[in-house]
Amino acid sequence: MAEHRSWTRVRYESPAPGVARVTLARPDVRNAQDKRLLYELNQALDQATQDDSVAVIVLAADGPHFSAGHDLHDDEEMSRFEPVGCWGGFAQPGAEGLVSMEEELFLGLCWRWRNLCKPTVAQVQGKAIAGGLMLVWACDLIVAEEGASFSDPVVAFGVNGHEYFVHAWELGARRAKKLLFTGDAIGAQEAYELGMVGWIVPGDRLEARTLEVARSIAERPGFGLKLAKQAVNQSLDAQGQWEAVQAAYSLHALGHANNMVRYGSPLHPDGAGMIRRQSAGAPEGAP
Repeated sequence: MAEHRSWTRVRYESPAPGVARVTLARPDVRNAQDKRLLYELNQALDQATQDDSVAVIVLAADGPHFSAGHDLHDDEEMSRFEPVGCWGGFAQPGAEGLVSMEEELFLGLCWRWRNLCKPTVAQVQGKAIAGGLMLVWACDLIVAEEGASFSDPVVAFGVNGHEYFVHAWELGARRAKKLLFTGDAIGAQEAYELGMVGWIVPGDRLEARTLEVARSIAERPGFGLKLAKQAVNQSLDAQGQWEAVQAAYSLHALGHANNMVRYGSPLHPDGAGMIRRQSAGAPEGAP
């Protein structure tokens, strides 16, 4: 499959035999995810999936942070892109258009990437916030630098959490509630102890160690890797993960709809300020 030379938001590389690396390339905005980045990422992952010489896919990011989440300033029309899911009505007013767009861009793409037939390894430095955490959780394995942190503070926006709601599976029920209720981040060490992160390394070793992990995996038979991944994912499916994710997304859409009625915006107006104050370490309620 030919590479897309027109990509501006991601970079595709082959750093080792059997390994493809897709890098988020918007460090100037902390790799905030606009529509163009997400569709380019999807194309890059498709390219790696369809290339039989690739056994393992690494997802990395430029700059000091993995991703600050969704780009809330993105105003590019959905009509400029070709959807990969079965939803439509993106231009419809009210909740209909918003629900359709988020189901396609956020829930739909993450679930699609979760089910790629090849192992995926996230290489995480700095912060992975909300939408950034979604990308990490869609991967099979995580290698994190010592200073990495993971958070989903969007309850401050008046919704239940980000759209790919696998929190209870990744963290356990009570730790998931703590993450959501407080907005506090999880550090790399705690994420390792919870089983979410597989390896913690110094920052200057992150890229090399991730590549070592990917190369080691790539030495195994590709069909065996595919079957092993499918077996684990099917175990989660048997527990009802997809049904729970869909139910949580309905609650997410309800939160947006409530905000629209009360505040004229899909996001609670106090949310951004609350998250900024918390990120800066200021006590809640500080001016």
